[in-house]
Amino acid sequence: MVEMARIHGIAVDILERPENRRILPLDVAAHLAVHPSTSHVAVVHCETTTGIVNPIEEIGAVVADAGATYIVDAMSSFGAIPIDLRAARARFLISSANKCIEGVPGFGFVLAQREALMAARGNARTLSLDLHAQWAGLERDGQFRFTPPTHALLAFHQALLDHETEGGVAGRAARYTRNHQTLAEGMAALGFVPYLDREDQSYIITTYRYLSDPEFSFEEFYSRLSEL
Repeated sequence: MVEMARIHGIAVDILERPENRRILPLDVAAHLAVHPSTSHVAVVHCETTTGIVNPIEEIGAVVADAGATYIVDAMSSFGAIPIDLRAARARFLISSANKCIEGVPGFGFVLAQREALMAARGNARTLSLDLHAQWAGLERDGQFRFTPPTHALLAFHQALLDHETEGGVAGRAARYTRNHQTLAEGMAALGFVPYLDREDQSYIITTYRYLSDPEFSFEEFYSRLSEL
């Protein structure tokens, strides 16, 4: 996100935490107090690198108090981790047709507060990623502005039906939780230690520390997994 902002010439300020620690609302509040002119705050809900889950509702309350626009990257969480947009006060939530929706890669989508979307009109720095223009085009004629990813759209539709059949977010979360528990038990039996503290660990992505055993070979481990 920082690199994208810089490429587009947008002034950006970074609040960093160690990669195995959640972003804390108090840290966000302190940072915004030092940078009161901040207009937008963007946060990743479930970080793909580690699987850590950030408290987007609590952070959203801090952002709202500061009067900034809140953007949530829910690429790895939407569809399997409960998200209360009203509680989070998110103006924009971004996710993907694949990941927890279990469709195929091909397009992203945005859940936007209408007022914030209207305010974005004419502010795009790119032609193809003009969110308001795309929304306006769909409202006008139901068409994509450019060639639509029809195969991904059809897969997305089927994935949403499957998601509903499974029990929605709760049903998918239950299956992912079972998978995570099975993985955790098996990895513990092999001597692997989780990278994250239990309270920070999601059931979406699970990461482990490299084994210190001199007999361990990651290449062999990877090859055996590939053969299963």
